[in-house]
Amino acid sequence: MDSDESTIIMGAEVGPGGRSREGSLMLGGLGRSPSGSAHTLGSLGGLGGGGLGGSGVQFMGGMASLVERAKFYTSLCLGTTAILSVFAFLFLIPFVVDPAISSILANYEREAVTCVATDHVYTEGLTNCSWASCREGCTTATPRCHQIRVNYSHVPYHTWALTQDRASLQWAVTETRFLVNTEGCGYPPRVNCSEFAKQYGYSRLGVPFPCYYSRAYPQIVVARYSWEETLRHLLLSLIVPNVLFGVSVGVLCYWYCCQGSQDTVSYVEKFSTKDDDEDPDEDFDEEEEY
Repeated sequence: MDSDESTIIMGAEVGPGGRSREGSLMLGGLGRSPSGSAHTLGSLGGLGGGGLGGSGVQFMGGMASLVERAKFYTSLCLGTTAILSVFAFLFLIPFVVDPAISSILANYEREAVTCVATDHVYTEGLTNCSWASCREGCTTATPRCHQIRVNYSHVPYHTWALTQDRASLQWAVTETRFLVNTEGCGYPPRVNCSEFAKQYGYSRLGVPFPCYYSRAYPQIVVARYSWEETLRHLLLSLIVPNVLFGVSVGVLCYWYCCQGSQDTVSYVEKFSTKDDDEDPDEDFDEEEEY
């Protein structure tokens, strides 16, 4: 093909000098083979491939940075969860775990029996409050207290409620201390000592009501008890904080101990050893000298 002949490239007719007949400027530097044919845009394809490769590297780098950032914040949350789980468990020991274990060991009668309050004393002073049927707060001694004593029978309360015959009640234990729960204390709104005293003392003396006695310690009688609820609170207090702590610490150890050691090994393997740095051609030349 002569130099004055036009060349058709990608649908545009190119005349001499690299201009189309429409007057638009074409890409210069079109090579020609010895036979006169124009080279295709191979060099432009190479440039385009290089651009796509650079974009792919930048995309992978951005993803790696995003993963590292997510790992950092997740590790922060897991560490905080582990610390809070420890404090929560330490807090639950005196308020939930210990009372629940005491209740289970006391082996309370699961079915409510019949009780009658025989005496109610409201007193003040630390010396007078050596014991209390109800205390709002379990960590400090209270200067004011209610002391209620009861008689109880082994007759189930629902059985007595059908007949309401007081003559049929045979007292198993008399004049024993009556407690709001196993510990004899609690916190509002669950435990309100004023309401407790109104419900079981004062004008309610001599009126039968349901109560629960301890089979292991017959002198202990409580107003509230549920074996299922006690067991549920104990299991939740033991399982939830410990599981959260174990999972959090386990994930952190796997990320920063197991994977960290593997990353270190792979990083060390990237470097060549002393034997690899030695040039085998030098050893061959030394052998030829001998």
